[in-house]
Amino acid sequence: MRIIGIDPGYAILGYGVIDYIGNHFEIVDYGCITTDSKMAMPDRLCVIYDGLDDVINKYKPEEASIEELFFNNNAKTAILVGEARGVAVLSCVKNKLRIGEYTPLQIKQGLVGYGRADKKQIQYMVKVLLNLEKVPKPDDAADALAAAICHAHTANSRQKGIL
Repeated sequence: MRIIGIDPGYAILGYGVIDYIGNHFEIVDYGCITTDSKMAMPDRLCVIYDGLDDVINKYKPEEASIEELFFNNNAKTAILVGEARGVAVLSCVKNKLRIGEYTPLQIKQGLVGYGRADKKQIQYMVKVLLNLEKVPKPDDAADALAAAICHAHTANSRQKGIL
């Protein structure tokens, strides 16, 4: 199964594409779609949509994993990230991908087994599980790969009737 993980953001949207075969992961690609802070928000959303659409069409994932939003302070930032997340969901739906949505806690638990794991623990597990020489950079790409890995584990459990 080919999965694209997405870490939503309007300045930086991280993506990671993996293949999950049996219980084995293979990295396909990862990176970020960035927007210029001087651009109007509608133009930034268009850049995100077009960029993600290009990635999806290039790698042809079967499923998508998108991190749900968690904010407790800045409502304006939450709204802007929510708009970027909506564009990412739209891109996945338009490309007929099945979508799994996971909270940061679920992703942490899926990778480390502990929902309060810190960022370094998550990044280390991404590196180990994908057999990489170093932690993927920037952090947004590593977070997207973590979302994809979480989805692979969840989908595998669902297929085996565990969930």
